[in-house]
Amino acid sequence: MSALIHGLPDSPIVGFTALLLAILTVPPLVERLRLPGLVGLLAAGIMLGGNGLGLISSDDAGMALLSDIGKIYLMFVAGLEIDLAEFRKTQNRSLGFGAATFFIPLIFGTVMGRSFNFGWNGSILIGSLLASHTLLGFPIVRRLGVVRTEAVTVTVGATIVTDTAALLVLAICVAIHGGSFTGSFLVKQLILLGAYAVAVLWGLDWAGREYFKRTGDEEGNQFLFVLFGVFLAAIVAQMINVDKIVGAFLAGLAINDALGKGPVQEKVEFLGSTLFIPFFFIDMGLLIDIPRFIDSLVQNPLLTIALSASLISSKFLASLVCKVAFRYNWAETITMWSLSLPQVAATLAATLVGVQVGLLGEEIFNGVIVMMLVTSILGPLLTERFAAQLTPPLPTSLPEPDTLWFQADALVPTLTAGIPVPDFCTLFPEDDRPHPFTVLVPLANPSTEQGLIELAALVAQQESGTIVPLKITKAHVNMADPQLDQDLLRGRRILRRAVDLCQGFGVTVDPVLRIDDDVAAGITHAAREHQADLIVMGWSRFSLRSRLLGTVTEAVFWAAHCPVAVTRLVDNPQQIQRILVPVKDLLPRTLRTVRFAQWLGETNGGTVVLLHICVAWTPPEQITAFETSLNQWVEQQSGTLNPGRSGGETLEPNPGATVQVTTLTGESITGEEVASIILNQAQQFDLVVLRSVRRRTAGGFAVSTVTNQVMDNFGGSIVLFGEPHG
Repeated sequence: MSALIHGLPDSPIVGFTALLLAILTVPPLVERLRLPGLVGLLAAGIMLGGNGLGLISSDDAGMALLSDIGKIYLMFVAGLEIDLAEFRKTQNRSLGFGAATFFIPLIFGTVMGRSFNFGWNGSILIGSLLASHTLLGFPIVRRLGVVRTEAVTVTVGATIVTDTAALLVLAICVAIHGGSFTGSFLVKQLILLGAYAVAVLWGLDWAGREYFKRTGDEEGNQFLFVLFGVFLAAIVAQMINVDKIVGAFLAGLAINDALGKGPVQEKVEFLGSTLFIPFFFIDMGLLIDIPRFIDSLVQNPLLTIALSASLISSKFLASLVCKVAFRYNWAETITMWSLSLPQVAATLAATLVGVQVGLLGEEIFNGVIVMMLVTSILGPLLTERFAAQLTPPLPTSLPEPDTLWFQADALVPTLTAGIPVPDFCTLFPEDDRPHPFTVLVPLANPSTEQGLIELAALVAQQESGTIVPLKITKAHVNMADPQLDQDLLRGRRILRRAVDLCQGFGVTVDPVLRIDDDVAAGITHAAREHQADLIVMGWSRFSLRSRLLGTVTEAVFWAAHCPVAVTRLVDNPQQIQRILVPVKDLLPRTLRTVRFAQWLGETNGGTVVLLHICVAWTPPEQITAFETSLNQWVEQQSGTLNPGRSGGETLEPNPGATVQVTTLTGESITGEEVASIILNQAQQFDLVVLRSVRRRTAGGFAVSTVTNQVMDNFGGSIVLFGEPHG
């Protein structure tokens, strides 16, 4: 091995290649052991550094640059991913819990630092390291469907308070350590910091909105604007004696509000989470000297234990205070505690700054690494166990089945508002009658067009609706180009076949041939022009290229104003009899998925099974409340309730269809187990209808691990049902 390493060329490209290989291979292996991927990145840094292969050094200028970019990006993404809308809903309680989970750990950490003979400045900085938190458990609560519970939204909102306050304490402590601290300096620094925060939060927000408004769909320029804003904020922060990670975090909050959720944010986060942020964690691993790390733990075990114990106990006490103040139950309290336990992003970044300026010693750095490992494992485990006991807030009223589709969530009152849903004509007063239900079917692959048309026809048939077969012909620079004429002729033939396929379904057909230089834009524009209520598309595999460059399906999902059904059919749609629909909440997007499946079941006289999966310790009253609400909604479709099998209940909306609600439980609710339960049940079905879920730190269109596993292992037909992005 050493001969092979010595034979490598003396080039920084070798180290960069080793970094990419580590990022690609190590985290997935560590995650198989149920450990966070960042633990693998730290281990990769140790292996590649002086204690291992010696391919990379933290002192290299290139590695230092990549680590700095990763640190800035880490704090930027931390600000970008905070849900400001959810924070505003519970801002008073979020501020309350944020204050408690900041000041109590700050006091604990300061007392601990003083007890180990650290100075006041260092002790306060240690306290600030304990005060922030990283929402490692957020994907778990999202998978459990309890994101909208108050305990979760309050904890997410508190992140703004803890991270911002911890970074401000860091800035002041570093300034004091620099020796330039006086009373007048503190006043001046606070004024500069306040003006800087206002300039970033308001100025960058305003500049972003104006720039995005003028650039429209130019994602490349928007992407560059975001990067420019982040690094400009970091530079200006350093100019006023504030660390650059403070500027990066504030820039994330500002751009968060201006950018919103969309493909640009996805790509910004994808670049960071795939490339730059892993560089920072690997550099942290390079800084760990294994012999000295072990000596530090052996010589100062009490300090290491005290750090982790102070954090765990102080965060629990903060959650306990909120339990008493806000009258939360124990499941809510421990969920808040578990979500606020992990110390990764702000803690590691601030620790590294403290070490670099000489304010913190190596023993604190090593203790923080241990604390990070302990909390990043303990926090998600507790979240997995107790968040499942939370009761998701059920809507005060459910939409009428016949109005469910003729609404966009952004245009009508939400279910939780308790306000009656306006009918279609009040939304569009220029129409003197409701627009017929319209299904748009883009056609591109001859091998799938028949299945797509038949599926769309079956759905439209239930609503006496219209099918719009669509063929996009790529535009040419010269509109008189003979190749364009041939493409148009081919498109007309495809549409003619589509019209023939619709014969016998009793639906209106309105074929459209469109010339456009962007296929995805042509589809979404045509859908809007024809007031489509649903887009039915064929399935395509998503690869690394699609994550970087995007696909037509991805672009349609992001831009469409209506739901999109991406299909992979292996049987004739008219032969589908048994349909499985996993259901985890009662939001409009989920009920639309159920309604879509019911249309197919009613057409073919089949059976639709609504599968509700929850952990074994979910309270029975929570399961009962969920099933009752779902049953009542289905019952509104003139169905009658009859006893069902497998502990569920069967409803018959009409003589030709049966809907069965079934609840299954498992010991855990990890993605692997949920996928396994769905796959086990799916073997008895002809079609599985899944709802797409986007990852917050992935690029472009991405589906959940559960969906990927079901898609890869289920041999039958699948529909991936996605909501309009908004």
